[in-house]
Amino acid sequence: MRRAAGLWILLTACSIPEAPLAEHVFVERHMGTRVAVKVWAASPEQAKRAADAGFAQIAAVDAAMSDYKPDSELNRLNAAAGEGPRPVSGPLFDVLQASKRMAERTDGAFDVTLAPLVLLWRQSRKDRRLPSPEALAEARARSGHADLVLDPAARTAELRRPGMKIDLGGIAKGYACDRALEAVVREGCPRAYVDTGGGMAIGDPPPGRDAWRIGMIGDARKVLLLKNCGVATAGDLEQFVEIEGRRYSHIIDPATGLGLTNRAMATVVAPTGLAADAVDTALCILGPERGFALGGFEAWMQWVGEDGRVRTAQTAGFARFLAPE
Repeated sequence: MRRAAGLWILLTACSIPEAPLAEHVFVERHMGTRVAVKVWAASPEQAKRAADAGFAQIAAVDAAMSDYKPDSELNRLNAAAGEGPRPVSGPLFDVLQASKRMAERTDGAFDVTLAPLVLLWRQSRKDRRLPSPEALAEARARSGHADLVLDPAARTAELRRPGMKIDLGGIAKGYACDRALEAVVREGCPRAYVDTGGGMAIGDPPPGRDAWRIGMIGDARKVLLLKNCGVATAGDLEQFVEIEGRRYSHIIDPATGLGLTNRAMATVVAPTGLAADAVDTALCILGPERGFALGGFEAWMQWVGEDGRVRTAQTAGFARFLAPE
């Protein structure tokens, strides 16, 4: 009789339902932008722990990889350009390695060593004046992904040319989203996403749904149905400048050293936030014909042709992410 009672107590305990999940949203400013962490959690306390863990990861990535922070690990590497290999942390090495591979895949359309040109173009946008040919040539002479040398065994990075610099603005936010989502999941909240405005890392969908519904930047009519992936959008919808009657993007065209003029925008769905963040920039430069051939993602593009007409294109599999209109 006692054994039966004990068994009944055990079965009763096992049948106690779990606490219902509720949605929680947290917002902080990191990496120069508004970052949102949305989680479904069993309690406000669990949600707060998960969000705090995610924000801590983003802050750590920013501290290591920002080119705006003078004491960042990235800027210490930049300061050692031309002085031989330097040991770097695991996270920075991972991002540099992913950047190097993307540069090789895109034939330099995505290239984190274009920082000298990026800095020159930032000043030109501020002054609303095109840089001189001499300034462009000097900045270009200090750029080039072939002179970023990585040693996985020693975990070192080397910028071979004096004056070289790296700008991870086109990939670090995606990586930060991935790291933040991993931290949120470790706190027991897999139904979550991390959003930096232009890029996201997305986990399991909310309870009772097959996917998260994400509004698509650039086309308010489209809603993306996403889960367990990364998504990012790049383009000159907001970040552009007009100089001498011509509109230039903040995205550098490696062929000219100036901002793009084709008014392009790309939305990319990829396995990770890092991959999506890097590919969207490359697509704006390469265009759909060459860019879509890279593979490993799905994407939608919009751009203005030489005749002034707005055109769109998408990869064959992109439609499966679109909610019915």
